Amino acid sequence: MDPLLMALIIIIVLVVVIFLLVYVGYHNKIIRMENRIDNSWAQIDVQLRRRAELIPNLMETVKGYMKHEREVLENVTKARTSLMNAKTPQENVDADNMLTGALKTLFAVSENYPDLKANQNFLNLQDELTSTENKIAYSRQHFNDSTLSYNNTIETFPGLWFAKRMGRKTREMLQIPEAARELPKVKF
Repeated sequence: MDPLLMALIIIIVLVVVIFLLVYVGYHNKIIRMENRIDNSWAQIDVQLRRRAELIPNLMETVKGYMKHEREVLENVTKARTSLMNAKTPQENVDADNMLTGALKTLFAVSENYPDLKANQNFLNLQDELTSTENKIAYSRQHFNDSTLSYNNTIETFPGLWFAKRMGRKTREMLQIPEAARELPKVKF
């Protein structure tokens, strides 16, 4: 066999092997990144459920003190129910934002009840909710970081080329609407 032909065959085989290794590497990388995003969302969901499970205990503690704040209590209950019934990530985010706003109002109103603020059960529940809120914030950050990394990979070359062949599209980041960023307005 001609040495030039043999060298050409070896070069072609090496190029094909390198291409296959790169393809498999990017395929696996994209799958791992998608799994990381799905896991990040699952962690957010766990913390949202945990917070929703703390709400009934908080409500029972608060009810006796806040007899005149029925609307605040109803809003928290309604928001919790929405969160528990959410089916999609977007419904979860919307319900979570509604619950966050209702809880901000509840804690703002609770400032006017010194006996409630001194109640150990209320303080423990408030601490647990604060801890859970921190975990939710961290989980959201991890989700968005994972999503950013994934989107960067599939939107830049050569990941763009591989993602198109795999039928992958960018993922949405979690964003807090402007309305949820406002401080609650408490009127007496």
